[in-house]
Amino acid sequence: MSKLYLPSKEWKRSPYPASRPAAQSGWRRKLLRKHSGLILMFLPGFLLFLLFSYVPMYGILLAFKQFRIVDGIWNSPWAGLEHFQRLFTGEDFLLALKNTLVIASLKLVFTFPAPIVLAILLNEVRQAAFRRIVQTVSYLPHFFSWVILAGILFSFLGSEGGFNQMLRFIGLQPADWMLDPDSFYPIIVISTIWQSIGWGSIIYFAALSSIDPTLYEAAVADGAGRWKQIAHITIPSLMPTIIIMFLLYIGHFLTVGFDQIYNLTTPTNSSRADILDTYVLRHLLTMDYELGAAAGIFSSLVGLVLVVGCNGLVKLYDKDQGLW
Repeated sequence: MSKLYLPSKEWKRSPYPASRPAAQSGWRRKLLRKHSGLILMFLPGFLLFLLFSYVPMYGILLAFKQFRIVDGIWNSPWAGLEHFQRLFTGEDFLLALKNTLVIASLKLVFTFPAPIVLAILLNEVRQAAFRRIVQTVSYLPHFFSWVILAGILFSFLGSEGGFNQMLRFIGLQPADWMLDPDSFYPIIVISTIWQSIGWGSIIYFAALSSIDPTLYEAAVADGAGRWKQIAHITIPSLMPTIIIMFLLYIGHFLTVGFDQIYNLTTPTNSSRADILDTYVLRHLLTMDYELGAAAGIFSSLVGLVLVVGCNGLVKLYDKDQGLW
């Protein structure tokens, strides 16, 4: 008579039953089928992000290589920091860096607060119809490309444009503002505000709508006017949103709007319009890929340092704020 097989104690104590892998895989398949629609919607964006944001990172090697097309990026000889030395000693790079810093600083001072101001003003408007009209008019320029907006600016600010016609009407001397180098920075700032103020105010206006209205009722009961309500309720309630948006903005500090500046550049204002992005483009067109890659790495590192530094300062002020 054959003996019955009894499983060992070790087998009985095993925490991983043989049926668990099959159950887990079945659970995963069920989850994939349940959310297949969401996954299909997610994949195109993910693939585009992967293709245009992560795959190009391979090109960082160009800044440290003596690139030869026949050898490819990986097999080209190493050049060390030679291209960075060329970068920081070149007069054209220093001019582009100076213009970039000036434009970036002007945009930070004037264009970053503009959507905040508009959102606060719209929040104080009690007529819903008027508020919707202002929002529509201010949002509209965001949906036009800078090619179209630049054409409008050239027509309006040209020698025979509408702005000069108004100056002649009131007895002032007209000028071709688009060709004047001294007018380039103000035009950049004003056109940026015009294009982005409405769209940028959406987030702040949404944050304002979440403020508890009883705070304003209590302020009115205490005799606070509109300005005091804005100063002591509205702005403090907006600060978390402002801090997050500032940290996101400062990461692109040296990205001052290539498409805008490229379309507004003329031969006479090029000394003010040459920025880091146009510097990179110029060297890419002349097949000096290494110097263009070095300039791109420099711009990215500056943005990284600014984000980390500003986030650290914010955390010193309030540990609950910041990106991480």
